[in-house]
Amino acid sequence: MTIARDAGVRGWRWWARSWDRLVAALQDEAPVGSAAAPSPPGPLVEQRDAPRLIAVPARGYVYSFYIRATFAWSSPASLRSEVLSWYVQYFQPNAIQRLTRLAADAARDLPPHRAGDLEVALQQALAEDPLWHYQRGDVTLTCRPDAAVRLDERIMPALQPHVDRLVKLEYQFDEQIQKARYAEELSRQWATILDDHADDHDLADARDHMLATQREAARWIAELLHRHANPAPESAPTPRVPP
Repeated sequence: MTIARDAGVRGWRWWARSWDRLVAALQDEAPVGSAAAPSPPGPLVEQRDAPRLIAVPARGYVYSFYIRATFAWSSPASLRSEVLSWYVQYFQPNAIQRLTRLAADAARDLPPHRAGDLEVALQQALAEDPLWHYQRGDVTLTCRPDAAVRLDERIMPALQPHVDRLVKLEYQFDEQIQKARYAEELSRQWATILDDHADDHDLADARDHMLATQREAARWIAELLHRHANPAPESAPTPRVPP
């Protein structure tokens, strides 16, 4: 009888604790008890990635862009984490569909190798409307989307030789600019030295010639920098190299 009584008391205490937790869950409150962890301050935020890359066709509908999407979900109401997760699971397909439409509109007129331009256009569109709102009953969720664009892997082998060539040209350009600046500085130093001996006619002629060459080099550097910042079509003539 003593064993049965103790087992009955323990069973009743377990049932009371379980009933309190059930009532608290139905009221959307944290369970009361020594084992309950304190709720973090402020609204909860849950970050979810799209389950797969989002594919949108590029111009010509032969190749595609692939978008890695991330959504940060939160609610102004005080929701527990499992309740927020349920609503996120419910609303995320709508957010993925909306982001897919935005990406498809931006990619429709872009050639398949312009993934960077698509990412910039998509980021600008998201910046204009950074928070998306979804509502079900009395619960409202806020979604902040983010996206990164990847190239179609089928087009990478065709782009690789052109990218390697651009990297090599960029390096050569930087090397020429450094040589030209060094020559300009050296010419300026020589001009200062010759200016200190202005009474010598031969040195004066050499100084004038060097100053003219220096001005020509400065104009060439400025023109080269301008052409680099504003590239012209391939048919345009290359800038003249000064002597």
